[in-house]
Amino acid sequence: MRLVPRWALLSSGCAPSVLIAGWAIAAQLEGPAYDPATQTISALAVYGAAGFWVMTAALAGLGVCHFLTALGLRAAALPGRVALGAGGVTACVVAVIPPPSSGGSLRHGAVVGIGFALLAVWPVLAADRRDAAPWALRIVPSATATVLMLVSAAWFMLEMHQDGPAGVAERLVTAIQSLWPFVVVASCLRHRYGEGPSN
Repeated sequence: MRLVPRWALLSSGCAPSVLIAGWAIAAQLEGPAYDPATQTISALAVYGAAGFWVMTAALAGLGVCHFLTALGLRAAALPGRVALGAGGVTACVVAVIPPPSSGGSLRHGAVVGIGFALLAVWPVLAADRRDAAPWALRIVPSATATVLMLVSAAWFMLEMHQDGPAGVAERLVTAIQSLWPFVVVASCLRHRYGEGPSN
């Protein structure tokens, strides 16, 4: 019995690819004025920036990928699927609410914060406590993924306030959050209930 449709592997696998390609291309278009170690991904999505359309499209694409993956991830608990899908929606909202060219934006920051929170808690909300659950949906891997995302998000917030390498911290947390759905889908596709993981 297949726990998730095979197309979910495509949607979940495209999420980190679209995000990383987006920030890499947008940073290249921005040139040496942009420092990826200290500046955030949001700085690439500022209206009028050289890579604005690339980063905006990447964020929207990431959101669509997460939303589709949530639809297909039938083996996950419903609260986790809802959180993942809602996280995808917030990524799309971030794409249409770019930060201002100078200063902060409470609206943009609030949406980003909600998105980070939803994508951090979805693994533990999606966990399946049964022994026959796919590996990535078991409680220990799921809780570990959530803790890792929360710790890296806290590091990002700390670096934002201390003017440290916020760009590095943000890329770490967003990379982990975009990759975990793929790990879960791949784990489900390799698994059969009652038979254990397939070899």
